[in-house]
Amino acid sequence: MEPLFLQPQFKERIWGGNALETAFGYGIPSQYTGECWAISAHPNGPSTIMNGYFKDTSLATLWHEQPELFGYSNYPEFPLLTKIIDANQDLSVQVHPDDEYGLKNNGELGKTECWYILDCEEDAELILGHNASSKDEFINLIREGNWNNLLRKVPIKPGDFFHVPSGTLHAIGKGTLVLETQQSSDTTYRVYDFDRVDDQGMKRELHLHQAIDVTTIPHQDAFPKRWISQQGPSLVTRLVDSPYFSVYKWDVSESYEGHILDHYMLVSIISGEGSLLHEGKEYPVQKGNHFILPSGSGHFQLKGQMEIIASHE
Repeated sequence: MEPLFLQPQFKERIWGGNALETAFGYGIPSQYTGECWAISAHPNGPSTIMNGYFKDTSLATLWHEQPELFGYSNYPEFPLLTKIIDANQDLSVQVHPDDEYGLKNNGELGKTECWYILDCEEDAELILGHNASSKDEFINLIREGNWNNLLRKVPIKPGDFFHVPSGTLHAIGKGTLVLETQQSSDTTYRVYDFDRVDDQGMKRELHLHQAIDVTTIPHQDAFPKRWISQQGPSLVTRLVDSPYFSVYKWDVSESYEGHILDHYMLVSIISGEGSLLHEGKEYPVQKGNHFILPSGSGHFQLKGQMEIIASHE
């Protein structure tokens, strides 16, 4: 059960920049690159395997043809998606549906997500939630364009973590670099886009009817309980444990040893470098690498100085 190293896909966005190149060394398609789909089997941007027996196979194909690698999961499609987002400008104010609404209206799962703030400008902030106490108030504030009274802004700093359940009105703010773990969905309902136009002079589509349908009113803050464990010289922090995913931060100092049994693990190196030792083989790893440890991988060891975000369904 060798680790599966993945080739990311990149997405150009009206709000994107070049931080995926300057911070991670990726070869990006333009200076308006907003997203790295790092671990993905979504049809809009599937990753491919870069090493070993399954080299050049898409993760989506592997999910269907080699289910033992994923512990014979009950999900019909690969359920998670790991992104790195470069918000060179403000993202649109948006909301995502839950599974029931998403499947009925868009033919795919809803989207609960979470953000680990990799870096941000000194005064950066997020929009997370709203101040409306009723649906009528919510609709009226949107119709009036009274965004200052509607939207809740939250100051941020590197290392902050936010859990964003479906139904949460949100936007990542300018000057922010984020690692996002989410359900594998590309359904977004846009509420407000700052009246921006693209290079053709066109505004992007809004989805007010759907957004009003799915937004949680009144807003409910999500406060995931952290769990911290010392593992030898290294530290493991569970950032969130939800019905859709569990997400951890591994602070590797010299050495970290783990064991993969029934579940598979998605792993993203967000800083540093070192090596992964597994079944007598040593794999060099560094910032910007993403890989999956398949179900049943057993014992593995990470050596070096690294910060890692890991997740599983």
